[in-house]
Amino acid sequence: METPIYDFLRKYADSETVRCHMPGHKGHDLGLGSALDITEIAGADSLFEADGIIRRSERAMSELYGTADTFYSAGGSTLCIQAMLAAMKQEGRTVIAVRNVHRAFLNAAALLDLDVEWVMPDYTDGILSGTIPLADIGRRLAETPNACVYLTSPDYTGRMADIRGISAICRRYGAPLLVDSAHGAHLHFMPTDLHPITLGADICCDSAHKTLPALTGAALLHTSSERYAGVLRQCMSLFASTSPSYLIMASLDLCCGYIAERIRSDIELNIMELDRLRRTFADRTDFADGDPFHITLRAAESGYDGTELAELLRRGGVECEYADSGLMVLLMSPMNTHEDYARLTAALDGALGAVGRREPRSDGIALPLPRRAMSIRDAVFSPSEEVPVTEAEGRICAAVKVPCPPAVPIAASGEVIDRDCIAAFGHYGIKTVNVVI
Repeated sequence: METPIYDFLRKYADSETVRCHMPGHKGHDLGLGSALDITEIAGADSLFEADGIIRRSERAMSELYGTADTFYSAGGSTLCIQAMLAAMKQEGRTVIAVRNVHRAFLNAAALLDLDVEWVMPDYTDGILSGTIPLADIGRRLAETPNACVYLTSPDYTGRMADIRGISAICRRYGAPLLVDSAHGAHLHFMPTDLHPITLGADICCDSAHKTLPALTGAALLHTSSERYAGVLRQCMSLFASTSPSYLIMASLDLCCGYIAERIRSDIELNIMELDRLRRTFADRTDFADGDPFHITLRAAESGYDGTELAELLRRGGVECEYADSGLMVLLMSPMNTHEDYARLTAALDGALGAVGRREPRSDGIALPLPRRAMSIRDAVFSPSEEVPVTEAEGRICAAVKVPCPPAVPIAASGEVIDRDCIAAFGHYGIKTVNVVI
């Protein structure tokens, strides 16, 4: 009998490829196996009614992050996003969201039938990244009673939002601030604490598996407010399996120990390596500013093609997190080693040398906000068909179909696909789109 999934995983594990992509454990053995794969037996507690061993571990994690409460998710940050939006639904709030959301946000908005008002960032690196205009946040809150604000920080390229500034605006209008910090589980433990909860967010999620030693699907839902501590777990239970993986929860438990004992020293060592790598290539390529664990090469602006560089790195034994023609993202974690950086440096040096430097070019996409014709929910649950992007002009986007990574929507469900959308689809290599019939 064929075992193609296992065979691929085994082959990749044996290849000793340098993993410049998530998960944050980078392939290191966490001591987990099938003997630990159980269900809610006596003494094992129950995730969504936790008052035993799971609750003890969650409280320890909460103390490490300095939160009012922290909850475990075995369903990734997707479950956390669903839960924090459900809490806003209970309060009847309109969601003001910065546009470069993950598609999990749109799916949750469809399930919950949420009203979403978009704030467009000042894009700097395609649709993935941009600066959030604080004045636009304030204006939208002034116009929208009983609202909340939702943003992504760090975004896919590692750019950090001005959470402290945005949270001050939110407090002025009594609006909760929700942050998708899936890429930021390590931020509380940096030399300067940059975690959203510390900076003023009311609720945020961290994908522990992205930058910490935890299994894929391990995530944390944090709140700084006792007000939400009592409702978030119930909101999580609306969407999650009643049989969450104990292996994933165990990896969070082990991660808690790692954070307490090692993470700060490992971060310090990795920051030294990251600084050294950036200095080594500073005269050959431009790096985007932001979280240091995101090595984001502005390939187009440096005279390269990101997909070409990614393929050359792959041949050199390095796998990146994401690449398109304009960017290449290498996602590191505190678990990376000196040997990893030495091999990455050699591979990147070889890749840059192999292609040579061309004329730098701007590769950004400044996508205007498409016109909305239907609600997100109505569009997602309408009959739909998949058509070539080239034939989609004037059609209404149905369920969003964008690859992950990066899973940032170009047209949101319910919006009319226009020429700008079609150009952006083409730019990111997306050939088909789901449209309402």
